[in-house]
Amino acid sequence: MSLLSAETPNLVQLLDSAGLELLWHPSLSNLAPVHRLRLFERLAAGEEPLDILVIEGSILHGADDSGSFDAYMGRPKRDWVRELAERAGYVVAAGTCAAYGGFGHQAPTRAGGLQWDRTEPGGLLGAAFRSAAGLPVINLAGCPCHHDVITGTLLALTSGLPLPLDEFNRPAHWYGVMVHQGCTRNEYHEYRVEESDFGQKGCLFFHMGCHGPLVGGPCNKLLWNQRSSKTRVGVPCFGCTHPGFPASHPFFATRNIEGIPLELPMGVDRAHYLAYKGMAAAAAPARLKDRITEI
Repeated sequence: MSLLSAETPNLVQLLDSAGLELLWHPSLSNLAPVHRLRLFERLAAGEEPLDILVIEGSILHGADDSGSFDAYMGRPKRDWVRELAERAGYVVAAGTCAAYGGFGHQAPTRAGGLQWDRTEPGGLLGAAFRSAAGLPVINLAGCPCHHDVITGTLLALTSGLPLPLDEFNRPAHWYGVMVHQGCTRNEYHEYRVEESDFGQKGCLFFHMGCHGPLVGGPCNKLLWNQRSSKTRVGVPCFGCTHPGFPASHPFFATRNIEGIPLELPMGVDRAHYLAYKGMAAAAAPARLKDRITEI
C-alpha cells in the first residue's frame, strides 16, 4: 500500500524507467497457482534470472522450528525465501518486520528478519550471506517503509549507483539522519517546552515517548503525501525504523527517573544533558511557553 502511493516516479513509471519486469507480487499479479508454482521453481533452479528479490513481512519459524506457521504453495515460506535469495542479484527487506523480525519476535511464531534477529546479525540467511551482487540484505526499515525509499533503492540498484549501508544494513542516505532532524517541533525540544497529550504544539519527547531524537529515519525528510509526518500532526514517533521495534514498553510514554528520560538523544551524555536542559527550560522564550493548543 505504501508503494502504491509513490508519485515521482509512480510504480508504473518505476518499472518502465528502470527496465524492470515484475515477475510476481501477491497483490498485483494474477498468475494462476499452477503457473505461479512453476515460476518459483524455475527461479529457484536458476532457469530464469532473478535480479532483485523483495521480501515483505517477517520470517516465521514457529515454536517447533518447522516454519509451518507460514506456508506458501505447500512449503514453509522461509524455505522458498532461502532458495530464491541464493539466486537473486540483490535481496531487499521491505519494512522492519522483514528486516529485523518486528512484532512477532516474542510470539510463538518466533518471527525473525532475513539477515537480522532484532539488533543482532543472523536471521534466516545468516550474517555471512551475500547476494550474487556481493551485498548483504538491504534493509528498508519502517512500519511501513516510505515509498520513496523503496523506489529510490530499486532505481539505485538497477542503475548501478552506489548504495552505502549503515551498521544495520540500511541505506545511509535515508537512515543516516535522525527522525528528529526536520521535525517542526525542534525549537520546543531545545527549550524543553513539553506536552503530555496528543495534537499539541510542543515537544513530545519528554512525556509522550517520542523516539525522534533516538532513531535514524527519513520520516521528516520524506513526508507522507508530500506534506506530513507523525510529529507534524501531533503524534509521537514510535521508532519503527529501529531494529528493536517494537519496544516492550508502551509507545506513548517516556520512561524516566525523576523526570530524566532513561533514553537520551543520540550522542548526548547524561551529565551534559542535565546541565543543558535545566538552563534551556529556564531560558525558553515566552512565545514558546505561551503556545496555543492545536486541535
